[in-house]
Amino acid sequence: MTENPPPAGTPVLELRGVNKSFGPVHVLNDVDFAASAGEVTSLVGDNGAGKSTLVKCIGGIYPIDSGSYFFRGQRVSVSQPRDAAGLGIEIVYQDLALCDNLDIVQNMFLGRERRGRFGGLDEARMEKQAGETLAGLSVRTVKSLRQRVSSLSGGQRQTVAIAKAVLWNSSLVILDEPTAALGVAQTEQVLQLVRRLADRGLAVILISHNMNDVMKVSDRIVALYLGRVAADVRAKDVTVSDVVQMITTGSAPGAAAPVNGAATVEAPADASVVVAKGGAA
Repeated sequence: MTENPPPAGTPVLELRGVNKSFGPVHVLNDVDFAASAGEVTSLVGDNGAGKSTLVKCIGGIYPIDSGSYFFRGQRVSVSQPRDAAGLGIEIVYQDLALCDNLDIVQNMFLGRERRGRFGGLDEARMEKQAGETLAGLSVRTVKSLRQRVSSLSGGQRQTVAIAKAVLWNSSLVILDEPTAALGVAQTEQVLQLVRRLADRGLAVILISHNMNDVMKVSDRIVALYLGRVAADVRAKDVTVSDVVQMITTGSAPGAAAPVNGAATVEAPADASVVVAKGGAA
């Protein structure tokens, strides 16, 4: 986790005029997007709006075609995931990327193992750091750090994936549908953890189709519509109905729906859950 986080409200990530195309398909159109320290910024939009492509551009999986990428006020070039990780950007995808046959410590350090003086794994150091990270996030639902992930509940798995992301002095954590397929109690547990990340000074980007979750933890809400930013609003200034309007019509609260141009679709490999107007995913 960031040792000296910037003051709350300070932009950690800024994208200006970002464009991304796949052949003739223009997926992102002049997108301006920012995520600030100490805030949860929810990124919402219907299928094909461009959410997954935007996140993959932030994470270096897709290079942007044009536009500017700023991190902590400095213009940077991010063309591969290693570049993003080096800046302190961690992404927790919906599939969590955890290994069921490994324990919690092994999963948290997978691919980044600590080694001792003679090249062997420093198990004691890794276990200590994993425990400190979970304790720092006020996680108390895990009985043992040496539990196999296969024995954990959905909420506990999500907690481990998030803890793994913040273990590496990250400044920005992106969470892709963190409450999908979780029960009520587990969802509440994960949402509390999301809020604690922001309260500790990290910038958090939340991608969710559950409007109740979005309204509960967000400071800002950015809606994408056909590859463009339809609205960027403070969560306290809008209702669930307003957010649904932003998602489904591409218009800001109180504004008339725009006239649609050529349809824009997301990259073929990207898929997400259909927006539920009632709020649940």
